[in-house]
Amino acid sequence: MRVQKRKKTKKFPKYRLVRLISVILAFSILLSSSTPSGASTKSHNKNMNIAQGYVGGGAVDFLNQGLQLIQVGRATEAIAYFQKATELEPNLAPAHYNLGLALRQAGQLQPAANAFYRATQVDPRFALAYANLGGALLEGANWQQARDYLQRAIEIEPKLGIAHYNMGLLKQQRGDCDNAISSFKKAMEYSKNAPEPAYHIGVCYMQQGKLDRARDSFRRATQINPNYTEAHYNIGSILFSQGKYKEALESFRRSAETNTNYPNAYYAAGLVFMQQRQCADAAQVLQYAQDLFNRQGNPQWANASQQMLQQAQLCR
Repeated sequence: MRVQKRKKTKKFPKYRLVRLISVILAFSILLSSSTPSGASTKSHNKNMNIAQGYVGGGAVDFLNQGLQLIQVGRATEAIAYFQKATELEPNLAPAHYNLGLALRQAGQLQPAANAFYRATQVDPRFALAYANLGGALLEGANWQQARDYLQRAIEIEPKLGIAHYNMGLLKQQRGDCDNAISSFKKAMEYSKNAPEPAYHIGVCYMQQGKLDRARDSFRRATQINPNYTEAHYNIGSILFSQGKYKEALESFRRSAETNTNYPNAYYAAGLVFMQQRQCADAAQVLQYAQDLFNRQGNPQWANASQQMLQQAQLCR
């Protein structure tokens, strides 16, 4: 099972102050489209005894120890335990599956896909393994294989929210937003506590220019997860484009509060302050955004922040 990870590139548009509204909206869509499918990397285990009913007591012990390490955020250590479980009992499907989850969390896409694939070979009706294998292939831009495995997951378990979510991501990345929205809505129906489907519905609506619907979808995502940084940011972007600067600034502040290392929120707040001719405030947040972009290795947006900072300093 071969996965090739895509290289992500971002283009920064040239602009002047009079084009700020269109730029911030484009910036929002650009960031949203590259959001990782975090929902597909989460563990879906119902309890710590997922391996009950499988053979291999020693392997089960290693599996459960790995699950306990995952629960306390020690994914790297958990990988070793899951690997040991698969060595002791190659037919222990949950060990392969959880190894895949841990490897993907660690950014090891190809080994994760291999682990998910082995889980499906051991247990051909392991719907979650198919869903996550499809997600890994999707991340590697293997569209057709991703679709096949996601469709298989849905055939086995029609109400598996994550399978519909990953199918929505696939359709979205192929530019089929109408059908992507349909898949995301199914994901919302079957995974009511997951904010990601509502968020990506909002991204699709933004791409279609349906800003009010997009805003409502992002708000739905924040209702499920009040700390959804990107959703707050996109709400602010839409409000900014509609000239609602006070409300936009509040959304950008909320975005920054949920993640103080999210430079986009500070940059966008700077644009709001520039529109309101609050140049000192603009300079302060733009300087902070520039510093964050630099620390995070994003020279294009660091340069953009510097350009806006110079304008803020001149307008004092």
